[in-house]
Amino acid sequence: MNLSNLGYNEKLEKARLEMELGEFEIGRITAEHKERYSVHTAKGEFDAEITGNLRFTARGREDFPAVGDWVALMTYESDFAIIHRILPRHSVIRRQAVGQYGEIQIIAANIDYAFIVQAVDRDFNINRLERYLTICHASKVKPAIVLSKIDMIDESRLSEFLDNIKVRVKAIPVFAISNATRRGYEAILRFIEKGKTYCLLGSSGVGKSTLLNHLSGQTIMKTDTISQSTNKGRHVTSHRELFILQNGGILIDNPGLREVGIADTANGLEITFDRIFELARNCKFKDCTHTHETGCAIIAAVESGASDRASYENYLKMHREKIHFEMTTAERRQRDKVFGKMLKNYNRNQRKNKL
Repeated sequence: MNLSNLGYNEKLEKARLEMELGEFEIGRITAEHKERYSVHTAKGEFDAEITGNLRFTARGREDFPAVGDWVALMTYESDFAIIHRILPRHSVIRRQAVGQYGEIQIIAANIDYAFIVQAVDRDFNINRLERYLTICHASKVKPAIVLSKIDMIDESRLSEFLDNIKVRVKAIPVFAISNATRRGYEAILRFIEKGKTYCLLGSSGVGKSTLLNHLSGQTIMKTDTISQSTNKGRHVTSHRELFILQNGGILIDNPGLREVGIADTANGLEITFDRIFELARNCKFKDCTHTHETGCAIIAAVESGASDRASYENYLKMHREKIHFEMTTAERRQRDKVFGKMLKNYNRNQRKNKL
């Protein structure tokens, strides 16, 4: 396979040369299965593991390969490979790991665009949309919104959803589609560019795998119906996997995300809630928390109706999560630093005792 079909470009080739990786094969991670990886190279597909050194020196989950990564590896005749290095990433979609404060879960790497998919018959939630947008902005990934299953509602209801998005979300592409009738597919296909990498984000049962199947022109992912008892989607997609579409676009399918924890240490909130941050410049106090202070421009705008109250409340909630995440991350790093010093002292003492 030609590596350019997987998105390899001059920037990655320059990085390979600068890292002096000439003796290695280059490939892209297309699937991950419990620390074993499927990697596509110019020679074909390989089942791969990472080196012990890469595992030992990893400081956290971000130092391990993820779907979408470009890696340097050594290949063997038995379709097996060993991954030695990860090439620099231009983007990483991450969220706070479920139930693990301060820990990060990598969703995918080297993504150009993310399709945020919500089903209008059961899943539409503007607050959750803003969460996904914040994750994308913090990850340097361009977002696009996909409203699926529009055949399940009437036109007036669809117009209402679109109007709600326009009030809260600015300058983001929105696609309204039906997986049953293929309405809206032409617009998405025009949007997808050859050699660019896209991923699907959303809850289970919103139609991500069906969308992937239709865009690829073949059935490559299993699909299922919504649970009648809970009205929730079933987790049919069990792992992340990368596929090449008929038009040359590259698409990563992801398992449904029921929790979208904020792991934003960059400026994702600032971009998603740019109107709020713009208003904050006019606050009376520089350290205004925008919750109770006299002279707060944001509170004044909300109370006057000039700014959307629901969006403001959603911002406050995610801002608190961001602060908590940053605090727990700093605490974890400090604990790791102390443990590292203890381990270093222990090893030094062991060497002295042997002498």
